[in-house]
Amino acid sequence: MDPSRTVAVVASDLVPTGGMDMPNLALAAHLARRGHEVHVVTYRADPSLAEAPGVRLHRVPKPFDSYMLGAPLLASKGLLVARDVLKAGGRVIANGGNCPAGDVNWVHYVHAAYTRSPPPGWRIAKEFVDTRASRATERRALRGARLILANSRRTESDLIERLDLPPERIQVVYYGVDERFHVASAAERAAARAALELDARPALCFVGALGDHRKGFDTLFDAWSLLGRDWDAVLLVVGRGALQEHFRARAAAEGFSNIRFLGFRTDVPRILHAADAMVAPTRYEAFGQAVAEAVASGLPVIVSAGAGVVERLGSAFDELLLGDPDSATELASRLRRWRDELERFRSAAAERSPLVRERTWDVMAEEIRRLMYAGASLAA
Repeated sequence: MDPSRTVAVVASDLVPTGGMDMPNLALAAHLARRGHEVHVVTYRADPSLAEAPGVRLHRVPKPFDSYMLGAPLLASKGLLVARDVLKAGGRVIANGGNCPAGDVNWVHYVHAAYTRSPPPGWRIAKEFVDTRASRATERRALRGARLILANSRRTESDLIERLDLPPERIQVVYYGVDERFHVASAAERAAARAALELDARPALCFVGALGDHRKGFDTLFDAWSLLGRDWDAVLLVVGRGALQEHFRARAAAEGFSNIRFLGFRTDVPRILHAADAMVAPTRYEAFGQAVAEAVASGLPVIVSAGAGVVERLGSAFDELLLGDPDSATELASRLRRWRDELERFRSAAAERSPLVRERTWDVMAEEIRRLMYAGASLAA
C-alpha cells in the first residue's frame, strides 16, 4: 500500500454512542472502506471497527476507568504511532488536546470556551486539575496543528477568539447522521410508544448526562416545576450520572409522575420515534449531535441559541430557541409555546428532517478525507 494512504486516528473512544465517539467511529470506518490503512489509537473501539479490514487497533489502558488518568497514556501512545505514520508520508487526525501530533486536529469541544460550575465535595479539586490540564494540552496541540477541523461555526469562533488561532488554518465540518434517525412511520411510532407504555400525552425527550452542569438538566427540572405536576406532557430522561438519584428523589418528593428516568439507553432512535420533541437547555454545546438526530427524526427542538447545531436548523425553531440556559422561566415559556402549537412545530420539523438527513456520516467523512489531503494527489 502507498504509505501516504496510511492514516492514524487518535481518539478516546470510537463507539456508536456519545457526542464525539460516533463521529470518530464513522470517520475511521469510512477511511478503511476507502482503502486506507487506519491505525486507531484509543481506549475503546466498537467491534465492527476493530475487526474491519485495513484497521490496526492500538489499545491504550485507562487506569481506574478514569479519562484524566488515561490522558497521558493516550497522548504518549498516539505520538509514537503518529510519528511513524507521518515519517512514512501518511496523515494523523487527533482530537483537541489528546495528542500534539502536529497534523490534522478535529475539535469537538473547546475547553477554553466553558467554565464549569464547581461540583460538590472532593470533586472540586479533581475538576480544577482536570480543567487546567485540558486547557493546557488543548492550547499546545492546536497551536501546533497543520489543519484544524471545527464541528460548527460556533467552535470556529471559539478557537479564534479564545485561543487566538489563525482563521486560515480552520475548516468547519458539520457532523452527519445515520439512517436510524428518520421520521417514524405510523406503525413505528405506535410500537415505540407502546414499548415505553406511553399514553396519549405528548412526550418530550432529554438526552444527556445527569451531573454534567453543561447539559442544563437542572434548568429543565426547575422549568418543569414551574409548569406544575398536572402539565399535559411527559418528560423522558435518557442518561445517567452522578445526580441521577438526586433528581429522581426530587421528582418523587414533588409528586412528578410525568417525569420518566430511563437511564442509559442504546435504543435512542426508537425513543425519538416515540417522542414529540426534544429539549436541550445546554450552557455550552460545541455542536449538539442529539439535537441533530432529533430533527432528522422529525422532532421539534427546544435548544439553547448558542449551541452549534442551531446553525443546521434554519429558522424552523427560532421561536423555541432559549436565550438564557439558566432561566427556568424562559424555558417554561418555550415549553408552553411548543405545547400550544404542537402540530405547527411538528410540521416544521418534518420539513427540515430531509435536509439534516442528507448529510450522512459518509458525506462528512469524505469531506474530512479531502481536506486532510488538500494539495496532495488523492486516488478515489
